[in-house]
Amino acid sequence: MIELEGLTKRYGEKVAVNNLTFAVRPGVVTGFLGPNGAGKSTTMRMILGLDRPTAGDVRIDGKHYDRLKEPLKYIGALLEAKSVHGGRSAYNHLLWMAQSNGIPTRRVREVLDTVGLSAVAKKKAKGFSLGMSQRLGIAAALLGDPRILMFDEPVNGLDPEGIHWIRTLMKTLASEGRTVFVSSHLMSEMALTADHLVVIGQGRLLADTSMADFIERNSRSYVRVRTPQRERLLDVLHEAGVTVVESGNGTLEVDGSKAEQIGELAARHQIVLHELSPQQASLEEAFMQLTAESVEYHAHAAPAARTLPGQQEPAQGPAQGPGERQWGDGWRRS
Repeated sequence: MIELEGLTKRYGEKVAVNNLTFAVRPGVVTGFLGPNGAGKSTTMRMILGLDRPTAGDVRIDGKHYDRLKEPLKYIGALLEAKSVHGGRSAYNHLLWMAQSNGIPTRRVREVLDTVGLSAVAKKKAKGFSLGMSQRLGIAAALLGDPRILMFDEPVNGLDPEGIHWIRTLMKTLASEGRTVFVSSHLMSEMALTADHLVVIGQGRLLADTSMADFIERNSRSYVRVRTPQRERLLDVLHEAGVTVVESGNGTLEVDGSKAEQIGELAARHQIVLHELSPQQASLEEAFMQLTAESVEYHAHAAPAARTLPGQQEPAQGPAQGPGERQWGDGWRRS
């Protein structure tokens, strides 16, 4: 288990992490979410003793990281995939880590095989792609067979097969009763991987709850209805005290009711329905709703190009990007 109590980090006047208190428990994958600049990486660095807290405390299985003897046997972490000596081979990088923590040498081969790097074990890390470096970092995290694992953006650089692999790996580790703490900006991936969420914004705790509860609390759920007897259905729903929002294309959105109730009501009045579907917001929509006031960096649409006197209006159509050529009326990548 990872336990944070009042954890705070200041850099001069800047408060990067502000009084964080939560626990990361075993047996589930806990997602760690927040906008850029929210303090996620700083929090993870303090868990590993790489940054010293200004105030508060963080413990790993009841101990501070610097009090752990052979820490790789307690907690494995991937924070920065490229933080590897480029002149060392994948095997030698893991070997020195194993020797420094009393881990058997055979374990190096085992984790290289687990992450799919056995064929390049003797290759120097400086020639690795980002995806290969991610796999090597994951191998290092697994090296001590720890009960706690922490990953920061683990799917960066991975292809679809690699993303599916790391998702399955994290779920498997949690099912074995391990503590799995993972930070990612990919909401679609978090929705498929995490069971529990910790969300921070501007260094403060915003949510510490299950995935299902987080989405329910921070989004709108409704039932979408389409019918050729729209006006009649509206009258029936209004008489029943049901709240209805009329959207485009003749679609109705019904709040506060279940699809079964609406279907039964329509059936009693012999109203034909072409669609009756419950709608639940995605994790991304719920996240955007909760963190809207905590986003530090806002992007804006680029201003439209201005035509100066004597200039022609710019041609309409898709912009020609780098590496593209125009062939007839279509666009192809060169």
